[in-house]
Amino acid sequence: MSIETRLAELGVTLPDAPAPAANYVPFVRTGNLLFVSGQISANDDGFIVGKLGDDLTAEDGAVAAKACAISLLAQLKAGCDGDIDRLVRVVKLVGFVNSTPDFGDQPKVINGCSDFMVEALGDKGRHSRSAVSAASLPFGVAVEIEAIFEIVP
Repeated sequence: MSIETRLAELGVTLPDAPAPAANYVPFVRTGNLLFVSGQISANDDGFIVGKLGDDLTAEDGAVAAKACAISLLAQLKAGCDGDIDRLVRVVKLVGFVNSTPDFGDQPKVINGCSDFMVEALGDKGRHSRSAVSAASLPFGVAVEIEAIFEIVP
C-alpha cells in the first residue's frame, strides 16, 4: 500500500511543503539521506503556540507534535520530487518542546510525532529520537521537530 493511501485511511492529506521562515533550505538531500529542517507546530488555523507546563498540557503538545509530523512528511514528499514512496525509513527525529523549567514530559509530547510516524508508515516509521526542552521557540510555537529520512536515491 502506498504511503499516501495509508495517510488517506488515517484522514490525512499532505499539505504543500511549508516554505522556510528564514535564510535556510527546507531540506538537503545527500546520497540516500534527506535532512529536513525543523518543522514548527501549525495547522489550518495557524501556529500552535504556548508553553508546555504553563498553558499547554502534554496532550496538547502531542497534538502539536503530530502537526509537525505531517509537515515533515510534506517536506519528505517534496524532497523526493513528489514520490513519497521512495522512503526507506525514518532514521532520526529531534524534537524541541517549548516548556517551563520544571516540565519533564518532553518525551510524551514528541510521542505525538513518533506515534504518528509508526501509525502511518509501519516499520519504516520506527526511528531513533531526541526530545529536549527549549526556553522558547520561533513565533512562540509549542513544538519544533527536525528529521533525517533514508530514501531511495
